[in-house]
Amino acid sequence: MSREAPPEEEAPGGEGGGERQGEGGCYLALCARPVHFEKANPVNCVFFDEANKQVFAVRSGGATGVVVKGLEDKNPISFRMEDKGEVKCIKFSLGNKILAVQRTLKNVDFLNFIPDSPQLEYTQECKTKNASILGFCWTSSTEIVFITDQGIEFYQSGTMSKLSKFEIELPAAPKSSKLSLSERDIAMATIYGQLYVLFLRHHSRTSNSTGAEVVLYHLPREGSCKKTHILKLNRTGKFALNVVDNLVVVHHQDTETSVIFDIKLKGEFDGTTTIHQFVLPPRSIQPYQIPVAGPASVTSQSPVPCKLYSSSWIVFQPDIIISASEGYLWNLQVKLEPVVNLLPDKGKLMDFLLQRRECKMVILSVCSQMLSEPGRGSLSVIATVFDKLNHEYKKYLEAEQSYTMVVEAGQSRNNPPLKRPVRTQAVIDQSDMYTHVLSVFTEKKEAPHKFTIAVLMEYIRSLNQFQIAVQHYLYELVIKTLVQHNLFYMLHQFLQYHVLSDSKPLACLLLSLESIYPPAHQLSLDMLKRLSTANDEIVEVLLSKHQVLAALRFIRGIGGHDSISARKFLDAAKQADDDMLFYTIFRFFEQRNQRLRGNPSFTPGEHCEEHVTFFKQVFGEQALMKPTTF
Repeated sequence: MSREAPPEEEAPGGEGGGERQGEGGCYLALCARPVHFEKANPVNCVFFDEANKQVFAVRSGGATGVVVKGLEDKNPISFRMEDKGEVKCIKFSLGNKILAVQRTLKNVDFLNFIPDSPQLEYTQECKTKNASILGFCWTSSTEIVFITDQGIEFYQSGTMSKLSKFEIELPAAPKSSKLSLSERDIAMATIYGQLYVLFLRHHSRTSNSTGAEVVLYHLPREGSCKKTHILKLNRTGKFALNVVDNLVVVHHQDTETSVIFDIKLKGEFDGTTTIHQFVLPPRSIQPYQIPVAGPASVTSQSPVPCKLYSSSWIVFQPDIIISASEGYLWNLQVKLEPVVNLLPDKGKLMDFLLQRRECKMVILSVCSQMLSEPGRGSLSVIATVFDKLNHEYKKYLEAEQSYTMVVEAGQSRNNPPLKRPVRTQAVIDQSDMYTHVLSVFTEKKEAPHKFTIAVLMEYIRSLNQFQIAVQHYLYELVIKTLVQHNLFYMLHQFLQYHVLSDSKPLACLLLSLESIYPPAHQLSLDMLKRLSTANDEIVEVLLSKHQVLAALRFIRGIGGHDSISARKFLDAAKQADDDMLFYTIFRFFEQRNQRLRGNPSFTPGEHCEEHVTFFKQVFGEQALMKPTTF
């Protein structure tokens, strides 16, 4: 970022650059662990390869050594090569198999680094007549692209194809000066999986617009290149471009601030291109301290603050910033937490966050804030947020379902194997919302209960709208909230009109409410019947919940009380630790025995001896029913 005299007009939003913006609002930061390399000097030239994220320190044209360091590499690569003139560009193929070195405008030299193969050297000349090579990039271990002033050329293991040259619209220039395109104003980057050429146009082509702009040209795999987006900078001066997490970051040296653009967010469409304004107000990169090298005893002095937006900074795609004078390479990172306070429109904030890599916990925290004071949102805003989250959730569920169907159907051998859909952090499912947001929100009891219930029902409505099966624990949360506030009439309505979908866990929960709300018993049984639950299963459910009398009443209601196991009911009654309950159940079966066999005693086959003993211990032998004689 070499400096230039500041523009005469004050750039909007630019004042208060650097530390004056305060760390609180900084949404960009340099990574904590940079790559350290030998500083650039007259003998040592420093290059950067964007594809492999490698820094090359080339001493004396390579004759006294080349050291290659990468962000991920634990061990740097060191080698020597013959000094055949000044190196303009140097890059390894993916996997460090072949080294490409450009020393002239016409050709690129290649050196083989494949183990156990002779170290072959060969040269590829640019095929287009009178063209000069501006740069090159590897696209795989065997494919390379030459960018020339006439167009783009693809080379692949000896074959070559030309991409049609495309015109970049240059801004109008005074008659005296020649139109030209500077390499520093062009970048290539993948944004949302698509390849783009980014062109920094210092003056807009339209006379009514002041300030520079970034023009995005989409390069599809097939078809012609098209201008698709214009990013309005509303200022002039020295700029540099990065792409981080699918965001275009534009650094402005004069004000020492940066802005970000998201081409997925809505802009103004003029029929061919979409015009975007920056998403957030300009802010400086977060202040950074350079650690002092050396043993701990020597480094007691405090770290040195790094000069941000320095003229010695070189910016590479997608997210690399290099300080050649200090010998550091950083990744630029986006911090999402500060964005929350800078984007008050919750709908737009969600659109922005859902596209980011590390978004889950920030989104859940926004949802929690939106339900709490002081920033409590209106129900319509809350509904919008829920719908945006469930839209992403549904997309993932559908992709997962399609994948499962294809796998179960058995893929044909000819088709390329289908990849399992990747679950990104943007997939916020019901358990995430329940655990981190809704259960915490209902437990706090800060909000009026009507609002609490409305929020829960809004989330359920949204799930239903996207045809996502609602998990029973969300309904349980609604029921518990209604019961806490004695809103039994509302509970009755929700069940009557099937606002709360039937499920066995829900039916069990209703049964447990019988003591505080008697109609819950019948509502529960109705639900179990609607679920076509077998009668014996309903009995098991009731007994497992210690609803012994309820189970008995149910069995009597369907006329099956003559064939049920006495022992099963007596076991359940005993486990309930309620002597009167045990007495009632014991007496019921004595009466059944009398009615069916003319004797109240249990037969050995019923295995109720221990219960008879227990009954005698608690109530005395005289309490046993005597046979009735006629």
